[in-house]
Amino acid sequence: MPDNRIKSHPILTDKSTPNIPFYWEKQKLFAKPGEMISSALFANGIHIFGHHPKDNSPQGIYCANGQCSQCLVLANGIPVKACMTAVEEEMQVNPIEGLYALPEVGSYRSSKNADLSYEEPDVLILGGGPAGLSAAIELGKLGVSIILVDDKDRLGGKLVLQTHRFFGSSEAVYAGTRGIDIAKKLEDETRAQLSVEVWLRSTALAVFEDKSVGILRDNKTYRLVKPKVLLVATGAREKSLAFVGNTLPGVYGAGAFQTLVNRDLVKPCKNLFIVGGGNVGLIAGYHAIQAGIHVAGLVEAAPQCGGYKVHLDKLKRSGVPIFTSTTVVKAIGKDAVEKVVIASVDDHFQPIPGTEQKIACDTVLIAVGLDPVNEFLNKARQVGMQVYSAGDAREIAEASAAIFSGKIVGNQIAMLLGKRQEAIPLEWAEFEAILKSKPGNMRSAPSYQKLEGVYPVMHCEQEIPCDPCSTVCPKHLITISKTDIRNIPKFPYDEETDCIACARCVSVCPGLAVTLVDFRKSKEHALVTLPYEQDAEQVRPGTLVTVTDIDGEVLGQLKVIATRKLPNYSGTTLLILEAPKEMATKISGVKIITSDRPEAFDESVDFKKLADEAIICRCERVTAGEIRGLIRSGVRDVNQIKANLRASMGACGGKTCLTMIKRLFQSEGIPLDEVTDSTVRAVFVEVPIGVLAGLEEYSFKRAGGK
Repeated sequence: MPDNRIKSHPILTDKSTPNIPFYWEKQKLFAKPGEMISSALFANGIHIFGHHPKDNSPQGIYCANGQCSQCLVLANGIPVKACMTAVEEEMQVNPIEGLYALPEVGSYRSSKNADLSYEEPDVLILGGGPAGLSAAIELGKLGVSIILVDDKDRLGGKLVLQTHRFFGSSEAVYAGTRGIDIAKKLEDETRAQLSVEVWLRSTALAVFEDKSVGILRDNKTYRLVKPKVLLVATGAREKSLAFVGNTLPGVYGAGAFQTLVNRDLVKPCKNLFIVGGGNVGLIAGYHAIQAGIHVAGLVEAAPQCGGYKVHLDKLKRSGVPIFTSTTVVKAIGKDAVEKVVIASVDDHFQPIPGTEQKIACDTVLIAVGLDPVNEFLNKARQVGMQVYSAGDAREIAEASAAIFSGKIVGNQIAMLLGKRQEAIPLEWAEFEAILKSKPGNMRSAPSYQKLEGVYPVMHCEQEIPCDPCSTVCPKHLITISKTDIRNIPKFPYDEETDCIACARCVSVCPGLAVTLVDFRKSKEHALVTLPYEQDAEQVRPGTLVTVTDIDGEVLGQLKVIATRKLPNYSGTTLLILEAPKEMATKISGVKIITSDRPEAFDESVDFKKLADEAIICRCERVTAGEIRGLIRSGVRDVNQIKANLRASMGACGGKTCLTMIKRLFQSEGIPLDEVTDSTVRAVFVEVPIGVLAGLEEYSFKRAGGK
């Protein structure tokens, strides 16, 4: 079997070895301790987990977050989500092929009665990500009793997938620190609070009329929790995208990709293509490069990418082709992605005939936005619970904003419970708004006319909340407005300064957007220090590297004179290059990616027909054309679509398709205020009924045929 584990990474290390034996269709494989089934299968080169009973289409992963049920397998005879179930020694894992019958009468053996007593903490927090942890810390300091629930095996939420340094405020939200390290800081501080009880591998299933919450604890036992206050900090789920081939193995969300690469150190592909130019897609692309994965390109339907420009610049200067005003129209492949077809779009985001191109890739990463996971929030309001929300469950924003959001909400709950007397400062809300703000105005880079002395070059040209470079400068030469950290950093370029070339600003910058130029040692050349977060073995002294400017334009090849790493800035290698003076201030990065030019697509494309063939409901294999047919016949109730086509009736409960169904209404010119929404029912995720009944043993038997 192939070994797709990442052995070397500039940021991450994992000394565990795959020594847990398990079986896939009777073939012996090995997993790491605690590894999820999906990651273990990917590590062993297995991307197809089964076939759909309706049309025999291959099934793999999509979200790797327990939301979509695309990765369902049989583990020791029980259907489970491969992305949420850890491998156990000698576990028998098989694809689900065909349908399954109910167990025979008498095949259950009851060993205990279901415990329906209530746990009654002051606060129940759903979600152990940045917002939930931050709120728990604030409340825990005040002695508030808390149960914090998270469905993963570790705390931190999406922070545990983030290897880049964070933007925002160094003082308030750990800006300049990597997401994986922020997760550990928040976890340690949360666990230090004696009044906080943490339930990992535990999933909230439903909110009930008696104001209790049903929770599957440790994936084994069912518990009821009746808090005084509920805090929903459940984060967000990724939006899906409709195009032909969108359910092929190899098409999945950014979160799934980052889970495999950054959490589990599994290399899921060789040649990645990205759809979506927001921060999620841009960051995932850079994470791919760090893991040694080729990035074939990125498309964004809008005229400009919506993420931070410094994230975009990292891809451009690395050599990744960026296609704006372009969308994906088809993924080509039989059992896996082989190529993707893209096309330019008009002002109404419709594909333009004759602009189609083909690009070779083996994976398509979808990063087209996020939806709040707010079902519990809505239900809790409906039944009259005292409920708050924080982080992405409240409003989609950056993780730094979620940390501060949790701090504010935690203190609001404390006030409600009488644990805090003083009012929350008004400036907290103002600062939260700054952290949540979208990318701002572009500013022209300063003119670097003085080719003498030593100074940092700031390659950040866009207003975003970020201040680490100013906080680490030992001479306080870099300044950012204290009232609004979205301002561009300033340095006194026209003055004589005592910059000591310490390169801390180069090492700490989350956007890798600071370089250092030193003109003191030569009349014709300068030494340029720039950050590098790939395999340092590829850039040893004496190596020739291709340097680029901020827009990815090649400036030339230069020799690496030396490399260094600063203490407390792990993962960032500083490359020191010798460059002609006139080039020095323009150098922004090193080109890593070499991509082939797209191929012409010589087939005649009927875009309307193609759009109708796209799958909307993954679970029930319902197409866009089928749903459009009902809309055009006058249907204005999502429940009617559900009754006619079974859309949203699959195992995921509509988590991946309902948003796309609403977009189909809008594309047909139907305002959403004229559409009756679907009824969302418990349970939130599927759970064996034996668990709810308190039964110990249950098994499933296969029915005949596919």
